[in-house]
Amino acid sequence: MRNIKLVLSYDGSEFNGWQTQPGFRTVQETVEAAIAAVTRETPIRLNASGRTDSGVHAVGQVANFRTASNLLCERFLRGINANLPEDVAVLSAEEKQESFDANRDAVRKLYRYVIHDGPAPTPFLRKYVARSRRPLDAAAMARAARCLVGTHDFRCFETEWPNRATSVRTITHLRINRFGDHIWLDVEADGFLYNMVRAIAGTLMNVGRGYWPESQPQAILEAGDRTLAGPTAPAEGLFLMRVTYEA
Repeated sequence: MRNIKLVLSYDGSEFNGWQTQPGFRTVQETVEAAIAAVTRETPIRLNASGRTDSGVHAVGQVANFRTASNLLCERFLRGINANLPEDVAVLSAEEKQESFDANRDAVRKLYRYVIHDGPAPTPFLRKYVARSRRPLDAAAMARAARCLVGTHDFRCFETEWPNRATSVRTITHLRINRFGDHIWLDVEADGFLYNMVRAIAGTLMNVGRGYWPESQPQAILEAGDRTLAGPTAPAEGLFLMRVTYEA
């Protein structure tokens, strides 16, 4: 059996998340059906680097599947895309060693959370940004976020803790930048808890609105209490940008 790695991009607006769920439109089920149409094999099992929730987008999701087909990877790429709807696409297809696992072998993931805080809403971007009705102080948000970089127990930013063996994660990169009426929150880590990025975004937005002091995220982190952190920010602002693997 061959092991094929795919890099995917999708607009999560009309999907009920990544994972297959009976009765719902999901990214996994949609892509598996497109692969099956090309390979003539069933069932196809697509293994992703991680699950994205309903409404969350991906620029560089990674997944792998096994097949007995002898088609070239270029044919996989063209054929799968020909059987996909317009809101999902395969960006690349590559044959990997048998041991490659898109989920277990991932060493880092980069998410971007996009916020719009201009004076008027943006109708054409409403599915791709979180809307703040109050202007945000991006510089204050950036200063408040510094304490989150490094290895910490992030249970205060996890929905329904505990749902993993450990809530300790290492954030290797966290940056907040303003581009006109938009703010980008980029977070890269060795792994993420359920709704972790959206809870961090909601917490930092409270700082940006002036509701909380810049020291609040540090206090929340030390307390380890989800009820003290900010709200879970809307799904539409979140993008999985990149998944990194060892060379």
